[in-house]
Amino acid sequence: MKSRILIVFFFLLLLGSIVVLRAAWLQFLPNEKLKTLKARQFQTIVTLPSRRGPILDYNGRDLALSTAAYSLYADPSIMKNKRQVAKKIAKHLSVSPDFIYKRIQDSKRRFTWIQRRIEPSRMEKIKAYRIRGLNFVEEWQRIYPNEKLMNQVIGFLGNEGQGLEGLELYYEKELKGNSQKVAVKRDARGRPLVSEGLLFKENPEGHELHLTVDSELQYQLENELNKTIQDFEAESAMGIILDAKTSAVRAIASVSLDSNQRRNRVVTDFFEPGSVIKPFVVAKWLSDGRLLPNSKYDCEMGSMKIGNRTIRESDSKQKHGKISVSEILAYSSNVGTSKIALEMGSNEVRQALSTFGFGERTGVDLPGEVRGIMHSLPWGDHQTATIAFGQGMTATALQVANAYAALAYDGKLRKPYIVDKIKNLETGEELKHEPEIIRQVMNAKQAESMRMMLTAVTQEGATGVPARVPGFQVAGKTGTAQKAKHNGRGYEPGAYIASFAGMIPAHKPEYVIYVIVDHPKKAYYASQVAAPLFSRIASFAVRKAGLSPSLLGQDDYRPNSFKKLETVSVEKRQRLISSTDFIQKINSTEQETVPDLMHLSLREAMKKLESKNIKIKALGQGHVKQTWPAYGDHLNSEETLTIYLE
Repeated sequence: MKSRILIVFFFLLLLGSIVVLRAAWLQFLPNEKLKTLKARQFQTIVTLPSRRGPILDYNGRDLALSTAAYSLYADPSIMKNKRQVAKKIAKHLSVSPDFIYKRIQDSKRRFTWIQRRIEPSRMEKIKAYRIRGLNFVEEWQRIYPNEKLMNQVIGFLGNEGQGLEGLELYYEKELKGNSQKVAVKRDARGRPLVSEGLLFKENPEGHELHLTVDSELQYQLENELNKTIQDFEAESAMGIILDAKTSAVRAIASVSLDSNQRRNRVVTDFFEPGSVIKPFVVAKWLSDGRLLPNSKYDCEMGSMKIGNRTIRESDSKQKHGKISVSEILAYSSNVGTSKIALEMGSNEVRQALSTFGFGERTGVDLPGEVRGIMHSLPWGDHQTATIAFGQGMTATALQVANAYAALAYDGKLRKPYIVDKIKNLETGEELKHEPEIIRQVMNAKQAESMRMMLTAVTQEGATGVPARVPGFQVAGKTGTAQKAKHNGRGYEPGAYIASFAGMIPAHKPEYVIYVIVDHPKKAYYASQVAAPLFSRIASFAVRKAGLSPSLLGQDDYRPNSFKKLETVSVEKRQRLISSTDFIQKINSTEQETVPDLMHLSLREAMKKLESKNIKIKALGQGHVKQTWPAYGDHLNSEETLTIYLE
């Protein structure tokens, strides 16, 4: 009996020792398998959504940002006095007590949302009640400090914080950033434990977008568009300001009588642009050397027949005979442009417009861009003529503005863009946007020649006089187009689209500005509606940029483009093609020879010209980069020597 007791004793002692040794083994020695099981039982992995990255303008001003918000949820299974709870918290929320009670009355439920994205002040008041079963989750909410400014471009978010339109949609991946996975402790029932009621304490950040847009220019553009709609009782208006050197978007807006209009019509809508297209037809043959600024065409006193159809001037008062190409643009002659187009032929007219980007997307980093309509060949003569002055084809406002940007700088068509750089807020790395050239459409000298031709549009007697900006030269073009019917063929009776596309300062543009007014009712000519609108916007832009006025004002600039053209030699014509001037020569017996003024200061140049009987006009600042007429040429006593400074 005693031996049995000893055996049992030693057996239990051995068994206890084994348990103690095993416990010590598990407690003090590492075991990956048990560690994994422990983590699985007492921890869970939670994915934290990132805080959406901010959007800033070119000067660092906030356009869109994310701020802390708190979402209230409940565990109805552990709540007491639910009617009283509903009454207490309802007064701090924009809902009724009954709405809250319906959500928390079912005691079998373990989770229900009460309200999402509550302001911190309300959260603190509800939290102060210390109600068991109520807790908060920290989230973020999107706010736009400038309210409606640029809202169609920036876009908006859905209920789950996803981009639905504009830049919020186009740059969804960058703004949203990468979600972060973190380990969170959980209780015996497997529920995540929260710290002071806040589950998401540190959200990762999305990337930061820095735009090319200047919010002050943007405000001015939107304000002027709205004012024009009211003044002329128009249906809508659009405008865009591009950096002339890079095609970066400095301001972009579309406003409408329809307050619910959310699409960015500058890139999503196309229309028949009218006469603003004419310079690109001229530019093609000018760049090919087959047309001179002072080449003449018979405009047949404002009317010409093409088959059984008639082309007329938009203004019945315009009755011209033989006038130069510069005058055709200045007077916006449909007949003259048609003559040029028919001489070119449909193939070359289509190629001219395609070269400047019409019929294709610009590639701007905004959603919903359309390509417009450029019909396939063959075209009949009448179609060729009308397309040459902007009817029978369609374009977006951005396409037109970007085509003018090619004329404004160096003859290169560039890809417009609106995001200047993207900054990773976690690493500090920046991805800078570099201007991208699509193609060379003409050389820099030819582009300068086109700009000088387009300055005639704002001279006395031309269509764009109201587009002038005191102290600065403006190169541009008016457009008054019939408005096509939305459904069916033809045009809406009495409905027009007035527009003006311009560059300022003309000799060395900083900005390309294009404005469009849809169906103005109190007046409809571009000279009455769009040109003054351009002038106000351009005036603000150059003042804000701190640009110095030209040495001579706009009123002092009188190109002699309407004088009688003398017969010039082939050699002289070649020099005219590559020059920046379109001033026409007239016969005179009193002539002076232009001296070499290159690289001189204005004071040095004027001293060198003291002994000569020459009228002088200076454009720009700095040293002489070019003169017209050029060194060695002759000019008579009625002509002016134009000195270009840089």
